Amino acid sequence: MAGVPEVKVVVAHQERATLRIGDVFLKIDADSGRTDVEVEAMAIAPVPTPEVLWRQPPVLALAALPGTALGRLGEPSTASSAAWTAVGAAVRKLHDAPLPPWPGRDRAELTSQLDAECEWLVRDGVLPTDLVARNRRVAEAALRPWTPVFTHGDLQITHVFVDGDEITGVIDWSEAGRGDALFDLATLTLGHEERLADVLAGYRADVDLDVIRGWWSARSLLAIRWLVAHGFDPFAPGCEVDVLKSRL
Repeated sequence: MAGVPEVKVVVAHQERATLRIGDVFLKIDADSGRTDVEVEAMAIAPVPTPEVLWRQPPVLALAALPGTALGRLGEPSTASSAAWTAVGAAVRKLHDAPLPPWPGRDRAELTSQLDAECEWLVRDGVLPTDLVARNRRVAEAALRPWTPVFTHGDLQITHVFVDGDEITGVIDWSEAGRGDALFDLATLTLGHEERLADVLAGYRADVDLDVIRGWWSARSLLAIRWLVAHGFDPFAPGCEVDVLKSRL
């Protein structure tokens, strides 16, 4: 078996899994609709994306991107300020692009989901009532009408790759659609608030910081139940629960 590349599990949970074999990523997802969105979004996004090597449902094969991830939630990012600024510029280019032909989640849907998650967090004793209530109030700033733009929809720092000061690509486009530009910016800087100024230097647009803070709270509240159910730890240092505590 000499010369056979090692199979590495990048992420795996009940919904999907990603494996790396040499310089190829295999994404396995039983929901073909998510993969349809991912492939189409990468084809039309005006930013670097992985090359699609082949697709045979439920598997999508993508070429690995050069460089390394911008960072990880809960860990300091070693990427340069210039790299974060370059990412901000790329995000602005995406948001300035023509809208994708499919919709995203609307404000009413997000509000209903957020209220349901807050109720669960309190009812099941996952988080203190005052912590949830405070962040739900902060989140209200994000739930205002917005002008839809082409959003990535899950722009975590692990989904953005850089090499030195340059962005080399963005992965995981299955949540792409029409959405709020500030949701992408907030997702990118979640847990890395100190990098927001660098991102905005590249984004070059006036941004309501209360809305960014609102999305930090909303995204964290929305994510906790899913993370726990899929084997992740939102209570780890620097992760979602700490983001919520930082609002107190």
